Formats: sequence, C-alpha cells, structure tokens
Amino acid sequence: MKPKKEVTIYDIAQNLALSSATVSRALQDNPLINKKTRTRVQQAARKLGYRHNTFASSLRKQKTNTIGIIVHELNSNFITSVLYGIEKVTSEAGYDLIIAHSSESFKKEEANTLNLFHKRVDGLIASLAFDTNGLDHFKPFQERGIPVVFFDRVEEGSEGTNVIIDNYKCGYQATKHLIDQGCRRIVLVTANLKRNVYAQRHKGYKDALFDNDIPFNEDYVLIKDLSEEGGVQAAQQVLNMNPLPDGAFITNDFSAAVFMQVLKDHGIRVPEDIAVVGFNNDAIGKIIEPQLTTIDYPGADMGEIAARNLINHLKGIANIKHTNTVVIRSDLIVRKSSLRNGIQNK
Repeated sequence: MKPKKEVTIYDIAQNLALSSATVSRALQDNPLINKKTRTRVQQAARKLGYRHNTFASSLRKQKTNTIGIIVHELNSNFITSVLYGIEKVTSEAGYDLIIAHSSESFKKEEANTLNLFHKRVDGLIASLAFDTNGLDHFKPFQERGIPVVFFDRVEEGSEGTNVIIDNYKCGYQATKHLIDQGCRRIVLVTANLKRNVYAQRHKGYKDALFDNDIPFNEDYVLIKDLSEEGGVQAAQQVLNMNPLPDGAFITNDFSAAVFMQVLKDHGIRVPEDIAVVGFNNDAIGKIIEPQLTTIDYPGADMGEIAARNLINHLKGIANIKHTNTVVIRSDLIVRKSSLRNGIQNK
C-alpha cells in the first residue's frame, strides 16, 4: 500500500479556511489565537493525522530538546535505577532521551558518542566502558559547548562534572566489616582495575587489610566481568584454595548471589565458613538465603543529580566546567551473609 502524504499546516489551513500563520500559532497554543480557534485547529490536526516537524523546528532553534545517555550495559538494576532518576528530572524539564549502550566496548562507546553528536543532542550523560582510555572522543561536545556529565565510571581528574560515590571508602568499609567479623583470609572479586570504581574499591580493600595487620595476598584478588559466569568462576577458584578463604568482598550483588549459591552447592556454609559482602543493594540481596550484606549504591539519586546538573547548565543556572566532583552518600547494609557476630542493621 502506498503511504499517505504527510499532512502539513497548509492542509489544515485549507480544510478550515484559515491562514497558515493562524494554524501555526494555534498548534503552538499561542494565546494570541482565541481558544475556540485553537481547539478547532488542534482537533483538525488530530483528525487529519498531522505530525509536528520536530527536526525542522530544531534546525531553526538550534536546539533539539534531547539528551543523550551512554551506559556500559542495560542488564543491570543499578543502571535501570540511574535511568529512572535521569528520566524523572529530564521529563519534568521537557527533554527527551536517546539511550545508547557500549556493551563494555570502548569502540562501541566511541561510535555511540559520535552518533549522538550528529543527532545534535543538547547535552550528554555518560558512564564509561571497562576499557575506555581517555576522553578524546568527547572533544566534539566540548568544542561546541555541549555539556557532558559523567557518572559512576568516570575519568578521574578530567574537566567537567563527575557524579560518583566514595568507592575507596566503600571498599575499606566492606573489608573492615569482614575483618570485624573475624575474617583474615579475604578474597576480593572485582572487575578491570583500570576503571576508577574498581581501582578505588581495590585500594580501600588493601588499606583496610594493612591497617589491621593482615598481609595482602595477590592471589586473593580475582578479576572478573561480574556476570553470572564470573560469579561461578570466582566460586570455583575459591573452592580450590587451600586454606579456604573465610571472607569474600564481591563488588556486584548478582555475582555475589551466584558465588554464594555455588559455595552452598559444595557444602560451604555462609557466613560460618565464608562470610560474604556484595555491592549495589540490588533486590536479589533480599531474596537469597542468607540475605546479602551489601553497599547501598543509590542509583536513582545518582541519575537525578547528574540530570539536574546538566539541566541547570542548559538553563544557564550553572557552569559545568566550573563544577568538579559530586560525591553521593553510600552506606554498608549489614545482613546475615556476613554476620558472624554483632547485630544486622537491615
């Protein structure tokens, strides 16, 4: 079937015996046009199937009212909550979102960045892939004065706004909690240490050991992709260790849940044999048995703060270049998976 011709304001004008200027103003709900005429025009537009030409309007205004989002994955409760926070703020401000994900690939991230630049987004919010090295691919935005806000995975020391948690403190806190529970052989299951979030958690882990006179053992640091398979692999490595570790800090709740299940399948008790702490405070932590001690990572708050910084810049309220790092509060939530002594708090 041949597609129908696109309806224009001239078609509406002819249908209603009005001028095209009147129709245009009525479609914009301009108060200069009386309410009765505005209603007639808008009803006719709906009946005829008129679509506003956003692209042409954007070219005239040099503004698209869209914000680009680049995330490293979509299959994540944390990222979902961040996107919820971003959408809450941007929709209230009248902006649409274009979401792209890098699948943990710098090359794909680079291509997505260029694509969003060519789509003329008004601003960009991004979290970097595992293997991203440098921010040169964001330079076209900088050169055009298009604001970019980074969240979670950022390039430390870069110009602009970074919205993060204190990953060092979280790494230290999680490890110190395991030490306070009597653990001395503590495994760290984490991801690529080139990325700021994992590097800082690793540093916190090492410093907590040092401050408590526990030697650092490189063999206890297991670098994984924090997927289901990564959790299985980490558990299998731990089961082959002699002596068996008595604590595990896993920087992702889903991987921690898989890790715990594999241990239990092999007769290892949690927390009696190995105490476990996760990261993110995902819903799965309350479902598994025992419930998972974790670091609360407030994704919705992070998304709202990142979006609000960007919107404020677009409105001229703030200048992103003069804003550095926003650190969001995060807390240890103690549950049964790590509790050998003391009282759980949630």
